[in-house]
Amino acid sequence: MNRYIRQSCLPEVGVAGQAKLARAHVLVAGAGGLGSALLPLLVGAGVGRITVYDPDVVEVHNLHRQTLYRMSDVGQPKALCSAQHLQALNPGCSVTEVVARLDPDKAQAEIASADLVIDAADNFAMSYALSDLCLATAKPLVSASVIGRQGYAGGFCGGAPSLRAVFPDLPPTAGSCSSAGVMGPAVATLGAMQAQMALSILLGHEPSPLGSIMSVDFSNWRTSQFRFDGAPEPETVCPRIISRAAVGGPDILVDLRKESVPNPDELSLGAEQQIVFLCASGLRAWRAARLFIDAGHSQVAICAEGT
Repeated sequence: MNRYIRQSCLPEVGVAGQAKLARAHVLVAGAGGLGSALLPLLVGAGVGRITVYDPDVVEVHNLHRQTLYRMSDVGQPKALCSAQHLQALNPGCSVTEVVARLDPDKAQAEIASADLVIDAADNFAMSYALSDLCLATAKPLVSASVIGRQGYAGGFCGGAPSLRAVFPDLPPTAGSCSSAGVMGPAVATLGAMQAQMALSILLGHEPSPLGSIMSVDFSNWRTSQFRFDGAPEPETVCPRIISRAAVGGPDILVDLRKESVPNPDELSLGAEQQIVFLCASGLRAWRAARLFIDAGHSQVAICAEGT
């Protein structure tokens, strides 16, 4: 216990709480900027099992914010490098790396064995897919988003409303770290907040971070927090998020990286057909799906093939 003595001496942790953390299994989607901040904190706290999914390799332009990695890691898979560094930090924790995107099919099986899910992926579709699956299985989800010098972290599902209840639709315009830029300390702050939320959920602290969002804006040095415990789940039809492998033979796949959005009034779908929009982050696919849903089409899904 010498490793955890400064943590376990807290009355809200104690020996029993430390044992809870040692038995916990956390699933993390993304080992980029947010993951680089939160993963060492989870391992340092003694979370027993962590499974990390990430399909990307370390690149030089990542290093200003992804401080888990070193120059020697450039060109290597992030999931693999993160697991190696985390095991070196705390050999008592088991870290399993998966060099792949956590698509909805894989996520369904992984979530079943996890106590808590952390969304650290820079991907709109992945965030909503994880939220949908966590809501259906009553598993807690900690999700965060950061752009520039601002972002938020929140606790969803697991008895609290889902991401869709708070954000039923995406904004008209939205950026990503790669397109809009981001400051490293802002990413680290939000990642640390995710780690604290995750530990508080695993330890059963009250008030719970589930049903709560904390926002940070370093452009004007403001923080804010609100609870959404009573937020209703949206009643309107929402785009389903599926994996590329789930697209069937009769389905119509529209790759928005190569094609334009068809006219919804000119498209007729059979009873067994659905139209699936594909893009990198899910943002363009979501907007296209909304056009078709608003036009009366119900068999609409989206797929994202970014990180």
